[in-house]
Amino acid sequence: MDQEQAFNARRHFIKLTGLTTAGILLSPSNTFSMNIGSDDAFKPAILGGAPIRSKPWPEWPIWNVETDEKLVVDNLRSGVWSRAALVKEFEEKWAKEIGTKRSLSVVNGTNALIVSLMQSNIGAGDEVIIPVYTFIATAAAVLATGAIPIFVDVDPETFQIDPKKIEAKITSKTKAIVPVHILGMPADMASIMKIAKKHQLLVIEDACQAHLAEINHQRVGSFGDAGCFSFQNSKNLAIGEGGAITSNNDALMDRCYSYHNYGNPYGAMVGNVSAGTLIPGNKLRWTEYQAAIGLVQLKRLQAQTDKRHENATYLRSKIMSIPGITPYRLYENVTKAAFHLFAFRYNKNEFKGLSRPDFVKAMKAEGIPVMEGYAPLNKMPYLANAFQSKNYRKMYTAKELDINVYNKRNECPVNDKLCNEEALWIFHSTLLTEKEDMNDIYNALEKVHANAEAIKKSIK
Repeated sequence: MDQEQAFNARRHFIKLTGLTTAGILLSPSNTFSMNIGSDDAFKPAILGGAPIRSKPWPEWPIWNVETDEKLVVDNLRSGVWSRAALVKEFEEKWAKEIGTKRSLSVVNGTNALIVSLMQSNIGAGDEVIIPVYTFIATAAAVLATGAIPIFVDVDPETFQIDPKKIEAKITSKTKAIVPVHILGMPADMASIMKIAKKHQLLVIEDACQAHLAEINHQRVGSFGDAGCFSFQNSKNLAIGEGGAITSNNDALMDRCYSYHNYGNPYGAMVGNVSAGTLIPGNKLRWTEYQAAIGLVQLKRLQAQTDKRHENATYLRSKIMSIPGITPYRLYENVTKAAFHLFAFRYNKNEFKGLSRPDFVKAMKAEGIPVMEGYAPLNKMPYLANAFQSKNYRKMYTAKELDINVYNKRNECPVNDKLCNEEALWIFHSTLLTEKEDMNDIYNALEKVHANAEAIKKSIK
């Protein structure tokens, strides 16, 4: 260990132990700290040292047998398993949580997006603007309607769609914007709604990762024409699979309800075979036991959201001092984020050139579950395959389906850098611990930073 590494290691040791003899230990000529059996504390776990954290992080989803199972078991024993009173109760409570008149449950968040777009008359020949930094479901939903997704580059500080780049992508074919509150952090809805109003565009919010996130104390999913949520197993409100649409537009919600129940009239009951089908529909209904799980999970969602926001805010304040680590930024009007994922950017130049994959390995060795995140969504084969499909070739001209022209129009260089070099995530259940647990993440980052050169050399 050279002099610089020893100095950095002593500095890290002081932070870990809280020693008051910092002035003595940080003296470059002092070797006392290296002779008290503390090498293991300095040494990165990936090189055989002791990890910062061996205590497990909270598992997800959370299930309490004593408090959670009665409603679900009672429903199973009742035999009433198709959509009925429990589904209606969940929908009413979810609408109240989001602050909209109506809510409709569907089988997943992807179908929440598809149904919202289809019943807003989005289809063949239309373009829908979406962020490039998002999960595949956002683009897949647009393609499912027969429309074409148009990608807008990311604001790397917030990880959200960059509103300053939206208008350049609007054409006469543009019919809607789908802002995504990605990672549980709200997009800049004030700017997006102004653009949508100016160009008379629909706004369908993809809030699948943003349960109870707020802008000026208004919940996301209540700003646009509709909001879409996911309750898949990893989400902040976990049901296994499931989704919901929220809206204040009664006519839209009536159509969505009809579509999700075979196209039968709004309010038609399950099992009614003579209701008289009104529109081409699908079967996307919830079961009662899904709703029972959701109602149980909903009871603790607010407290969990508050805890995530509090711990994320604290962790952000700690790690922003580490060279090469740049945590997320929230827009000024955000009053609460859901933090489905805690996001930060990594600059390998400040870590002696340590690659991002090797940094992730070093952090995991320290007991910190760090992930690299999304690949560029605009550069995957599904787009060319969709354009080559029978339906798309019937709906569009060859010129409109020229994938090379499309790719050039949809270049997003900021996103390329974010996805390929910078972005890192920590899963939301990690934020459901106590404030002192956040120090483990900070200390691991400090430890890897202080030993980046040694880690880099050892991995070659």
